[in-house]
Amino acid sequence: MTLPDLAFFEPRIAGNTGNAIRLSAVTGTTLHLVEPLGFDLSEPKLRRAGLDYHDLASVVVHTDFEALLAARPDARVYAFEVDATTRYTDVTYGPGDILLFGPEPTGLPDEVVAHPRVTEHVKIPMLPSRRSLNLTSSASIAIYEAWRQVGFAGGS
Repeated sequence: MTLPDLAFFEPRIAGNTGNAIRLSAVTGTTLHLVEPLGFDLSEPKLRRAGLDYHDLASVVVHTDFEALLAARPDARVYAFEVDATTRYTDVTYGPGDILLFGPEPTGLPDEVVAHPRVTEHVKIPMLPSRRSLNLTSSASIAIYEAWRQVGFAGGS
């Protein structure tokens, strides 16, 4: 596939992750979940939000951030954060990249943001004085931009 992967660092809300599983299925991207998770993967809210897409999605769970990086040693990592200066549309994404999102409501912790494997910090523009977008809404915006950049290859 020509798309980057999505990664949720320590997601806490089952419904958001269920929606991300659905997003993974409809775009063909892999969703990486970095533990600890704030829910059990068998939770009804997660299953309901993902509908019947669980079997169509590629989901990988990692014990921690280092395990994700070890599994993808050559990946460029784009950390999405509110305070970044580079817009998500100013990046040319490629296969094997990781689009990394932090948990609601805190975002990525400082040690992840400052990690040497993080290639760039990017943001999704919002109106001033707004805290953040929904986690899966942000991931959707980002992965669809990456897919748009390759002409929605494989899509119909």
